[in-house]
Amino acid sequence: MPGADPVPASRLKSMRILARDFYNRDTITVARELLGHVLHHETATGPRAGRIVEVEAYLGLNDLAAHASRGLTPRTKVLFGPPGHAYVYLIYGVYECLNLVAEPDGTAGCVLIRALEPVTGIEAMRQDRPAARQLRELCGGPGRLTIALGISRRHNGLDVTRGELTVRQWPEPWNTEVVASPRVGITQCADWPLRFSVAHSPFVSLPLPK
Repeated sequence: MPGADPVPASRLKSMRILARDFYNRDTITVARELLGHVLHHETATGPRAGRIVEVEAYLGLNDLAAHASRGLTPRTKVLFGPPGHAYVYLIYGVYECLNLVAEPDGTAGCVLIRALEPVTGIEAMRQDRPAARQLRELCGGPGRLTIALGISRRHNGLDVTRGELTVRQWPEPWNTEVVASPRVGITQCADWPLRFSVAHSPFVSLPLPK
């Protein structure tokens, strides 16, 4: 997988960070409109980033697949707080997953980032994910992308409208087909079509080993 990053770090930093108003809307709208924008983490070894190509929406108290359906707890308080914050949790005792909080303060809702198209810091991603043989495998799943971008539970509660972890607006017009399908890896509300992905993208998620 040799070659320079598709998006140089200098160009990445010139992209506008999505403001809190972007997240202060209904979760489904936020989920769909995150597609095509760039998740950016400024790490100690330099920037790492990828365009968002797949997400899932989790809707709150009435969505039994959502952590927030259990109500306000020490774990879920981030979900009920102001929009534009990170919610990071552990699955299978191994993989950490990044969610972005949506909805107005006091109403729970979040978007799980499921897959990215790597654009910046690819060599550093490879070092942290040596098992990835192809470019599409680097960030092809919620547990894979957090490893590749250096995101962990220490980022839980972080404000993503500023600081080291942000989402940046892709500067060119971006019009493509969005595919809605059921969420994966859940048993409750499993038929709800709340998984949104970029049609025909080769970077959508791959199954995670358990």
